Amino acid sequence: MEGKKQDLARVHEANLKVLKEIDRICRKHHIQYMLDSGTLLGAVRHKGFIPWDDDADVAFTRPNFERFMEAARGELPEGMSLLCPEDFRSGRVFYDFTPRIIYEHSRVHQDSEEMRFYEGKLNHLWVDIFILDRLPDSALQAEWARLLQKIIYGMAMAHRYKLDFSKYSLPDKLRVGVLAAAGRFVPMRLLFKLQRRVSLKHQHKKTGRWYYSDYQPDYLYVTTEGSWCEEVTELPFEDTHLMVPAGYDPMLLILYGDYMRYPPEDRQRPSHSTIDIEVFESGEAGV
Repeated sequence: MEGKKQDLARVHEANLKVLKEIDRICRKHHIQYMLDSGTLLGAVRHKGFIPWDDDADVAFTRPNFERFMEAARGELPEGMSLLCPEDFRSGRVFYDFTPRIIYEHSRVHQDSEEMRFYEGKLNHLWVDIFILDRLPDSALQAEWARLLQKIIYGMAMAHRYKLDFSKYSLPDKLRVGVLAAAGRFVPMRLLFKLQRRVSLKHQHKKTGRWYYSDYQPDYLYVTTEGSWCEEVTELPFEDTHLMVPAGYDPMLLILYGDYMRYPPEDRQRPSHSTIDIEVFESGEAGV
């Protein structure tokens, strides 16, 4: 267990480097970002990373995301790169709809046919970038927007390396199976365009709520009020201060419930890798 703690210390160090670069670029260009999900929880509960966590997440409202993407392409340092969902096999295959900042001097999975299918681009530590898009004020239209996202995601799953039905309930197996079967007849490039069109449909309307348009379907229920995410504040994080949503408390309550309570000890373990994560120094063999 001590060895795992030491490994995670290097993982946290690498993830912190990426977070600091995101922070640097955003402050330089006056862009607001927000720590998200487990990284936000870590900031509030631990003043840094959750000790047993091995990934990091940030979020942007759509206008800030577009500005960040433009700035990041030319400003990320050596060893970090931007990975967009369309970057696998020239946009012909699907992993998910989430952009990422990759920490290249790392390895998180054993070499496998799946890793080769995704051109080795997923075999690194990364920081997920989640996007908040405007949600219609009408409850019916809001549900329709979420439903369209779920349909597009289900169809896109036809273009994954493979479908693992073991984690689904019987009704979900039927839904995913039908959508994926239909998705085989729709090019992935078209599905990327449709997902973006649905996400941007209400961007020029002053609606009161936002949703995470690139979350996985089972998290699309997460909705934020404008006052929670349109402004940011700062919290201590490891040896620095990073931006968090002004309404981090209600957002964490939606995601985790009683978020200050620690999970059972048997759940306090990394969940994103299949081997001990390797973090290299620049120039080391294996980079």
